[in-house]
Amino acid sequence: MTLLPWQQKNWDQLRNYSVQNRVPQALLITGNKGLGKQHLADQYAYSLLCAKPQTNGIACGHCHNCLLLNAETHPDFMQIRPDEAKTSITIDQIRSLVAKLTLKPQFDMYRVVIVNPADKMNNAAANAFLKCLEEPAERTVIILISDKSAGLPATIVSRCQKLAVARPAKEIACSWLKQQAVQNDRELLFSLAQGSPLLALRYANEGSLTLRNDCFKAWVDIAKQRSHPVIVAENWHKLPESSLIFWITSWIIDLIKCCYLPKSDGLYNPDLKESLQELSQQLELKGLYRLYDLLLKSRQLLDTQINKHIMFEEILIKWFELNLRK
Repeated sequence: MTLLPWQQKNWDQLRNYSVQNRVPQALLITGNKGLGKQHLADQYAYSLLCAKPQTNGIACGHCHNCLLLNAETHPDFMQIRPDEAKTSITIDQIRSLVAKLTLKPQFDMYRVVIVNPADKMNNAAANAFLKCLEEPAERTVIILISDKSAGLPATIVSRCQKLAVARPAKEIACSWLKQQAVQNDRELLFSLAQGSPLLALRYANEGSLTLRNDCFKAWVDIAKQRSHPVIVAENWHKLPESSLIFWITSWIIDLIKCCYLPKSDGLYNPDLKESLQELSQQLELKGLYRLYDLLLKSRQLLDTQINKHIMFEEILIKWFELNLRK
Protein backbone atom coordinates (compact mmCIF):
# COMPACT_ATOMS: atom_id res chain seq x y z
CA MET A 1 0.00 0.00 0.00
CA THR A 2 1.12 3.56 -0.66
CA LEU A 3 -0.03 6.87 0.76
CA LEU A 4 -2.38 9.03 -1.23
CA PRO A 5 -0.42 12.18 -2.15
CA TRP A 6 -2.59 14.59 -0.14
CA GLN A 7 -2.33 12.54 3.08
CA GLN A 8 1.35 13.08 3.94
CA LYS A 9 0.61 15.61 6.69
CA ASN A 10 -1.94 13.24 8.22
CA TRP A 11 0.54 10.38 8.00
CA ASP A 12 3.22 12.44 9.73
CA GLN A 13 0.83 12.97 12.64
CA LEU A 14 0.07 9.25 12.84
CA ARG A 15 3.74 8.37 12.49
CA ASN A 16 4.60 10.70 15.38
CA TYR A 17 2.19 8.80 17.63
CA SER A 18 4.25 5.66 17.06
CA VAL A 19 7.67 7.33 17.24
CA GLN A 20 6.78 9.01 20.54
CA ASN A 21 5.18 5.82 21.87
CA ARG A 22 1.86 7.65 22.24
CA VAL A 23 -0.35 5.44 20.08
CA PRO A 24 -3.95 6.48 20.90
CA GLN A 25 -6.39 3.91 22.25
CA ALA A 26 -9.14 5.58 20.24
CA LEU A 27 -8.73 7.68 17.07
CA LEU A 28 -11.47 9.50 15.15
CA ILE A 29 -10.68 10.20 11.48
CA THR A 30 -13.00 12.76 9.89
CA GLY A 31 -13.32 14.48 6.53
CA ASN A 32 -15.54 14.64 3.48
CA LYS A 33 -16.45 11.52 1.54
CA GLY A 34 -13.91 10.63 -1.13
CA LEU A 35 -10.75 11.77 0.67
CA GLY A 36 -9.45 8.27 1.43
CA LYS A 37 -10.12 8.05 5.17
CA GLN A 38 -10.46 4.25 5.03
CA HIS A 39 -7.23 4.02 3.06
CA LEU A 40 -5.41 6.10 5.67
CA ALA A 41 -6.87 4.03 8.52
CA ASP A 42 -5.80 0.80 6.79
CA GLN A 43 -2.29 2.19 6.32
CA TYR A 44 -2.03 3.02 10.00
CA ALA A 45 -3.46 -0.35 11.05
CA TYR A 46 -1.01 -2.20 8.80
CA SER A 47 1.86 -0.12 10.20
CA LEU A 48 0.91 -0.96 13.80
CA LEU A 49 0.59 -4.66 13.00
CA CYS A 50 3.67 -4.98 10.76
CA ALA A 51 6.71 -6.73 12.30
CA LYS A 52 9.21 -4.75 10.21
CA PRO A 53 7.77 -1.37 9.14
CA GLN A 54 9.84 0.79 6.79
CA THR A 55 11.70 3.87 8.01
CA ASN A 56 8.75 6.07 6.96
CA GLY A 57 6.41 3.92 9.04
CA ILE A 58 4.67 2.24 6.09
CA ALA A 59 4.16 -1.52 6.52
CA CYS A 60 6.77 -3.67 4.77
CA GLY A 61 4.20 -5.82 2.97
CA HIS A 62 6.36 -8.94 3.22
CA CYS A 63 6.46 -10.10 6.85
CA HIS A 64 4.17 -12.82 8.18
CA ASN A 65 1.78 -10.25 9.67
CA CYS A 66 1.55 -8.31 6.40
CA LEU A 67 0.84 -11.49 4.45
CA LEU A 68 -2.01 -12.29 6.86
CA LEU A 69 -3.35 -8.75 6.46
CA ASN A 70 -3.20 -8.99 2.68
CA ALA A 71 -5.07 -12.30 2.87
CA GLU A 72 -7.63 -10.70 5.26
CA THR A 73 -6.94 -13.40 7.85
CA HIS A 74 -5.04 -11.49 10.54
CA PRO A 75 -6.69 -12.36 13.89
CA ASP A 76 -5.82 -9.00 15.48
CA PHE A 77 -7.37 -6.84 12.74
CA MET A 78 -11.13 -6.31 12.79
CA GLN A 79 -13.43 -4.11 10.73
CA ILE A 80 -16.93 -3.19 11.84
CA ARG A 81 -19.33 -1.92 9.19
CA PRO A 82 -23.08 -2.23 8.53
CA ASP A 83 -24.09 -5.74 7.50
CA GLU A 84 -25.27 -6.20 3.94
CA ALA A 85 -28.84 -5.00 3.36
CA LYS A 86 -28.66 -2.96 6.60
CA THR A 87 -28.04 0.74 6.98
CA SER A 88 -26.76 0.75 10.57
CA ILE A 89 -24.20 -0.93 12.81
CA THR A 90 -26.25 -2.92 15.31
CA ILE A 91 -25.87 -3.64 19.00
CA ASP A 92 -25.28 -7.31 18.23
CA GLN A 93 -22.19 -6.39 16.21
CA ILE A 94 -20.87 -4.25 19.07
CA ARG A 95 -21.62 -6.92 21.68
CA SER A 96 -19.67 -9.40 19.59
CA LEU A 97 -16.77 -6.92 19.39
CA VAL A 98 -16.82 -6.32 23.16
CA ALA A 99 -16.67 -10.08 23.75
CA LYS A 100 -13.66 -10.44 21.43
CA LEU A 101 -11.84 -7.56 23.11
CA THR A 102 -12.00 -9.29 26.49
CA LEU A 103 -9.39 -11.72 25.10
CA LYS A 104 -5.74 -10.77 24.69
CA PRO A 105 -4.34 -10.05 21.22
CA GLN A 106 -3.04 -13.23 19.62
CA PHE A 107 0.25 -11.69 18.43
CA ASP A 108 2.80 -9.50 20.22
CA MET A 109 1.94 -6.37 18.24
CA TYR A 110 -1.18 -4.24 18.55
CA ARG A 111 -4.76 -5.25 17.88
CA VAL A 112 -6.65 -2.79 15.62
CA VAL A 113 -10.39 -2.30 15.20
CA ILE A 114 -11.74 -0.02 12.44
CA VAL A 115 -15.37 1.15 12.65
CA ASN A 116 -16.61 2.72 9.40
CA PRO A 117 -18.85 4.65 9.17
CA ALA A 118 -18.91 5.17 12.93
CA ASP A 119 -21.93 7.48 12.73
CA LYS A 120 -23.98 4.50 11.50
CA MET A 121 -24.04 2.95 14.97
CA ASN A 122 -27.63 3.05 16.20
CA ASN A 123 -28.30 4.41 19.71
CA ALA A 124 -28.11 1.03 21.40
CA ALA A 125 -24.89 0.15 19.58
CA ALA A 126 -23.30 3.51 20.44
CA ASN A 127 -24.15 3.09 24.12
CA ALA A 128 -22.67 -0.42 24.12
CA PHE A 129 -19.60 0.82 22.24
CA LEU A 130 -18.79 3.25 25.06
CA LYS A 131 -17.68 0.24 27.08
CA CYS A 132 -14.81 -0.29 24.61
CA LEU A 133 -13.64 3.28 25.19
CA GLU A 134 -14.22 3.47 28.93
CA GLU A 135 -12.48 0.15 29.60
CA PRO A 136 -9.79 -0.03 26.88
CA ALA A 137 -8.46 -3.49 26.13
CA GLU A 138 -4.79 -4.42 26.22
CA ARG A 139 -2.69 -3.22 23.23
CA THR A 140 -5.86 -2.34 21.34
CA VAL A 141 -6.34 0.64 19.01
CA ILE A 142 -9.86 1.56 17.89
CA ILE A 143 -10.13 3.73 14.78
CA LEU A 144 -13.46 5.42 14.05
CA ILE A 145 -14.10 6.86 10.58
CA SER A 146 -16.86 9.32 9.76
CA ASP A 147 -17.74 12.01 7.23
CA LYS A 148 -20.68 12.98 9.50
CA SER A 149 -19.01 13.19 12.88
CA ALA A 150 -21.78 15.48 14.15
CA GLY A 151 -23.92 12.32 14.18
CA LEU A 152 -21.69 10.71 16.80
CA PRO A 153 -22.53 11.03 20.52
CA ALA A 154 -20.36 13.57 22.33
CA THR A 155 -19.47 10.88 24.87
CA ILE A 156 -17.72 8.92 22.11
CA VAL A 157 -16.07 11.90 20.38
CA SER A 158 -14.63 13.22 23.66
CA ARG A 159 -12.76 9.95 24.26
CA CYS A 160 -10.96 9.99 20.89
CA GLN A 161 -7.89 11.65 19.46
CA LYS A 162 -8.93 13.55 16.32
CA LEU A 163 -7.47 13.49 12.83
CA ALA A 164 -9.10 15.59 10.10
CA VAL A 165 -8.36 14.76 6.46
CA ALA A 166 -8.51 17.99 4.44
CA ARG A 167 -9.31 18.52 0.78
CA PRO A 168 -6.18 18.64 -1.36
CA ALA A 169 -5.12 21.51 -3.58
CA LYS A 170 -6.60 21.33 -7.08
CA GLU A 171 -3.16 20.82 -8.66
CA ILE A 172 -2.38 17.82 -6.45
CA ALA A 173 -5.77 16.22 -7.04
CA CYS A 174 -5.74 16.76 -10.80
CA SER A 175 -2.21 15.38 -11.06
CA TRP A 176 -3.33 12.27 -9.19
CA LEU A 177 -6.41 11.93 -11.40
CA LYS A 178 -4.16 12.08 -14.46
CA GLN A 179 -2.08 9.23 -12.98
CA GLN A 180 -5.32 7.25 -12.66
CA ALA A 181 -5.84 7.61 -16.45
CA VAL A 182 -8.52 10.31 -16.22
CA GLN A 183 -7.75 12.13 -19.46
CA ASN A 184 -10.50 14.75 -19.68
CA ASP A 185 -12.45 17.20 -17.50
CA ARG A 186 -10.25 16.66 -14.43
CA GLU A 187 -10.82 20.15 -13.00
CA LEU A 188 -14.56 19.92 -13.60
CA LEU A 189 -14.74 16.49 -11.94
CA PHE A 190 -12.74 17.85 -9.01
CA SER A 191 -15.21 20.71 -8.65
CA LEU A 192 -18.28 18.47 -8.89
CA ALA A 193 -16.77 16.15 -6.29
CA GLN A 194 -16.34 19.14 -3.94
CA GLY A 195 -12.59 18.62 -3.82
CA SER A 196 -12.68 14.88 -3.10
CA PRO A 197 -10.32 13.08 -5.54
CA LEU A 198 -11.63 9.54 -4.96
CA LEU A 199 -15.17 10.75 -5.60
CA ALA A 200 -13.97 12.56 -8.75
CA LEU A 201 -12.35 9.33 -9.94
CA ARG A 202 -15.58 7.43 -9.33
CA TYR A 203 -17.52 10.06 -11.29
CA ALA A 204 -15.05 9.63 -14.17
CA ASN A 205 -15.30 5.84 -14.15
CA GLU A 206 -19.10 5.86 -13.96
CA GLY A 207 -19.59 8.47 -16.66
CA SER A 208 -21.37 10.73 -14.20
CA LEU A 209 -20.74 13.86 -16.28
CA THR A 210 -22.94 12.53 -19.08
CA LEU A 211 -25.70 11.66 -16.61
CA ARG A 212 -25.41 15.04 -14.91
CA ASN A 213 -25.63 16.83 -18.28
CA ASP A 214 -28.77 14.86 -19.18
CA CYS A 215 -30.32 15.80 -15.84
CA PHE A 216 -29.43 19.46 -16.33
CA LYS A 217 -31.10 19.43 -19.74
CA ALA A 218 -34.27 18.08 -18.11
CA TRP A 219 -33.94 20.75 -15.40
CA VAL A 220 -33.75 23.48 -18.05
CA ASP A 221 -36.68 21.94 -19.97
CA ILE A 222 -38.82 22.29 -16.82
CA ALA A 223 -37.79 25.95 -16.48
CA LYS A 224 -38.72 26.61 -20.11
CA GLN A 225 -41.98 24.65 -19.73
CA ARG A 226 -40.90 22.06 -22.30
CA SER A 227 -41.28 19.24 -19.80
CA HIS A 228 -43.47 18.56 -16.77
CA PRO A 229 -41.83 18.16 -13.32
CA VAL A 230 -43.84 15.02 -12.50
CA ILE A 231 -42.63 13.31 -15.70
CA VAL A 232 -39.01 14.26 -14.99
CA ALA A 233 -39.30 13.01 -11.39
CA GLU A 234 -40.55 9.69 -12.75
CA ASN A 235 -37.59 9.49 -15.16
CA TRP A 236 -35.20 10.23 -12.29
CA HIS A 237 -36.72 7.56 -10.05
CA LYS A 238 -33.83 5.08 -10.42
CA LEU A 239 -30.96 7.58 -10.44
CA PRO A 240 -28.64 8.00 -7.39
CA GLU A 241 -30.49 10.34 -5.03
CA SER A 242 -27.41 11.77 -3.31
CA SER A 243 -25.86 12.77 -6.65
CA LEU A 244 -29.10 14.31 -7.86
CA ILE A 245 -29.51 16.36 -4.68
CA PHE A 246 -25.93 17.60 -4.93
CA TRP A 247 -26.22 18.47 -8.62
CA ILE A 248 -29.46 20.41 -8.12
CA THR A 249 -28.03 22.17 -5.06
CA SER A 250 -24.92 23.16 -7.03
CA TRP A 251 -27.11 24.56 -9.83
CA ILE A 252 -29.10 26.65 -7.33
CA ILE A 253 -25.90 27.96 -5.67
CA ASP A 254 -24.52 28.86 -9.10
CA LEU A 255 -27.78 30.59 -10.04
CA ILE A 256 -27.58 32.69 -6.87
CA LYS A 257 -23.99 33.61 -7.74
CA CYS A 258 -25.08 34.55 -11.25
CA CYS A 259 -27.77 36.83 -9.82
CA TYR A 260 -25.21 38.66 -7.69
CA LEU A 261 -22.17 38.60 -9.98
CA PRO A 262 -22.52 39.21 -13.73
CA LYS A 263 -19.15 37.55 -14.47
CA SER A 264 -20.05 34.57 -12.25
CA ASP A 265 -16.57 33.24 -11.59
CA GLY A 266 -15.96 30.32 -9.24
CA LEU A 267 -19.04 28.33 -10.22
CA TYR A 268 -19.48 24.69 -9.26
CA ASN A 269 -20.50 24.09 -12.87
CA PRO A 270 -18.32 26.35 -15.04
CA ASP A 271 -19.16 24.36 -18.17
CA LEU A 272 -22.86 25.28 -17.70
CA LYS A 273 -22.13 28.98 -17.14
CA GLU A 274 -23.97 30.30 -20.21
CA SER A 275 -27.19 28.39 -19.48
CA LEU A 276 -27.06 29.30 -15.78
CA GLN A 277 -26.60 32.99 -16.54
CA GLU A 278 -29.56 32.91 -18.91
CA LEU A 279 -31.77 31.23 -16.32
CA SER A 280 -30.68 33.60 -13.54
CA GLN A 281 -31.94 36.65 -15.43
CA GLN A 282 -35.55 35.57 -15.00
CA LEU A 283 -35.50 34.34 -11.40
CA GLU A 284 -36.08 36.09 -8.08
CA LEU A 285 -33.52 35.61 -5.34
CA LYS A 286 -36.08 34.97 -2.58
CA GLY A 287 -37.49 32.05 -4.55
CA LEU A 288 -34.02 30.61 -5.15
CA TYR A 289 -33.23 30.81 -1.43
CA ARG A 290 -36.49 29.06 -0.55
CA LEU A 291 -35.66 26.28 -2.99
CA TYR A 292 -32.15 26.08 -1.56
CA ASP A 293 -33.61 25.64 1.95
CA LEU A 294 -35.85 22.83 0.65
CA LEU A 295 -32.82 21.09 -0.88
CA LEU A 296 -30.90 21.28 2.41
CA LYS A 297 -33.83 19.71 4.25
CA SER A 298 -34.17 17.04 1.57
CA ARG A 299 -30.48 16.16 1.82
CA GLN A 300 -30.87 15.55 5.56
CA LEU A 301 -33.71 13.10 4.83
CA LEU A 302 -31.85 10.95 2.30
CA ASP A 303 -30.90 8.34 4.91
CA THR A 304 -34.47 8.07 6.22
CA GLN A 305 -37.47 6.14 4.89
CA ILE A 306 -38.83 9.18 3.05
CA ASN A 307 -40.40 8.49 -0.35
CA LYS A 308 -37.61 9.75 -2.65
CA HIS A 309 -39.91 9.92 -5.69
CA ILE A 310 -42.31 12.29 -3.92
CA MET A 311 -39.37 14.28 -2.55
CA PHE A 312 -38.04 14.98 -6.06
CA GLU A 313 -41.53 15.74 -7.34
CA GLU A 314 -41.80 18.48 -4.70
CA ILE A 315 -38.39 19.91 -5.60
CA LEU A 316 -39.10 19.94 -9.33
CA ILE A 317 -42.60 21.40 -8.89
CA LYS A 318 -41.13 24.24 -6.79
CA TRP A 319 -38.56 24.82 -9.55
CA PHE A 320 -41.33 24.86 -12.16
CA GLU A 321 -43.38 27.36 -10.13
CA LEU A 322 -40.35 29.56 -9.55
CA ASN A 323 -39.90 29.93 -13.31
CA LEU A 324 -43.57 30.80 -13.83
CA ARG A 325 -43.03 34.04 -11.90
CA LYS A 326 -40.68 35.55 -14.42
